[in-house]
Amino acid sequence: MVKILFVSDTVMPQMESAANLRRRYSDVELIVSCGDLPKVYLEFMVSILNVPLFYVRGNHDERYIDDPPGGDDLHGRVLTFKGISFAGIEGSMNYNNGIIQYTEFQMMRIVLAMGPQMGIRRLQGKPGVDVFVAHSPPRGIHDAEDLPHTGFKAFLRFLDWYRPRYMVHGHVHTYDRRKTTHTRYEDTEVININPITVLDIEPDE
Repeated sequence: MVKILFVSDTVMPQMESAANLRRRYSDVELIVSCGDLPKVYLEFMVSILNVPLFYVRGNHDERYIDDPPGGDDLHGRVLTFKGISFAGIEGSMNYNNGIIQYTEFQMMRIVLAMGPQMGIRRLQGKPGVDVFVAHSPPRGIHDAEDLPHTGFKAFLRFLDWYRPRYMVHGHVHTYDRRKTTHTRYEDTEVININPITVLDIEPDE
C-alpha cells in the first residue's frame, strides 16, 4: 500500500503546523494537489514531510504560470510513483474566459490527446491509469448547478474509455457534511477530496 495525501481548494490551519503534520501524516509517501492552493502552502507540507508533490492547477492558480510550486504538474501527462500511475487535467468550466478554464469542446480534445499514453495498458486489460487527478468533477457527479462548478461531460468519457481505479477532484466545497463525496461510476471510485483526504492505494501489479 502507498499512503497518499490529497489536498485542494481550502487552506487548513492544522496543515500549516509542522508538529501536526509530523504527528498525523509522517507515513505519507506522496502529496497530490487537485488545485486552487497557494504555492507556499504546498511547499511547506512537502518540506516537512519530505515527500514528492504531484499537482494540477485549479481555475484560480494563474500565479503558477510565473511561479509554480516545486513538484510535477500532471496536466496532460501520465506519471508513475511506486507502481501507481497518475494522469491529470487542470482547470474548470469556462465561465469568464480565465486562462485555466475550458469549454466542453476544449476539454474533450485534451481527453482524446491523452489516449495514446494509456492505450498500451488498456490493450493489456488493465486500467488506462490508476488515478485520474482533476480539479473539476465529472458532469452529474459531485458538481453543482452554477456554471463555474459544473462538471465536464468529457470526464465521463475519460472514465468510460480509460477506466481508472480512482478519480480524485476538488473544486466543489464540502462544508455541508451531507454532500456526497464518494461515488462509484463503472470501474472508478470518484472522490471529492476537498479539503484533505488520505488514501491507501495498492500498486497495480
